[in-house]
Amino acid sequence: MDQTLLADLSHMRKIEHATLSERVYQDLCELIQAGQVRPGQKLTLKGLADALGTSPMPVREAVRQLAAEGALEILPNRAMRVPLMTKGKFRELLKIRLALEGLAVEHAALNIDAAGLATVASLHDSLCVEMHRKTPNVDVIIRQNKELHFAAYQGSGMPTLVTLIEGLWLQVGPVINLDLRAGSRRLSEAPALLHHGVLLKGLQQKSAGLAREGLSGDLLSAADMILAGDGLPD
Repeated sequence: MDQTLLADLSHMRKIEHATLSERVYQDLCELIQAGQVRPGQKLTLKGLADALGTSPMPVREAVRQLAAEGALEILPNRAMRVPLMTKGKFRELLKIRLALEGLAVEHAALNIDAAGLATVASLHDSLCVEMHRKTPNVDVIIRQNKELHFAAYQGSGMPTLVTLIEGLWLQVGPVINLDLRAGSRRLSEAPALLHHGVLLKGLQQKSAGLAREGLSGDLLSAADMILAGDGLPD
């Protein structure tokens, strides 16, 4: 039998496995960042595998990676849970987000290309339309808000920085998006639209300071509403 052919087939199977594992990892990231799980919620491999329509093996690998990133906690009984969030930890993450995400939009103001700028502008327009509907679709708002932020961050031309920011969103997603799903004032008052508009203007005018001002206003206004509620323990 041709040993070269065997080696090639083995390599192809590894690529398929890696692709499946990566897909499961990305699906779980989206689940967490979109606030479809809440802080402290317990999960099982079987439950996640059934929800994703796959076997437990790629889920186990994805969970191990997410645990290493602080997005999930492995419990002694082989279950897992979304980490609990306190007000103190939330404030700490907010300070880090202001620094890293602010740095990203500052660089984006100087480096984003025309296509990236058009994407941010289009997402801002779509988000304005959705949030002004009589009955806004929260799933659409969460998706568009995330896409807008990361379109801006990717415009920085700093992929390592964007990866760090993605890790932060894995930790705060269950809090900031669960708040939206619960009918937060962030829906009725829509402060994000004002701050996104400032951010977009900063990108359009290549003003790093204005871009950071819009980003900071967005994060701080959301944090004020979340911390004012009773969803996070001290």
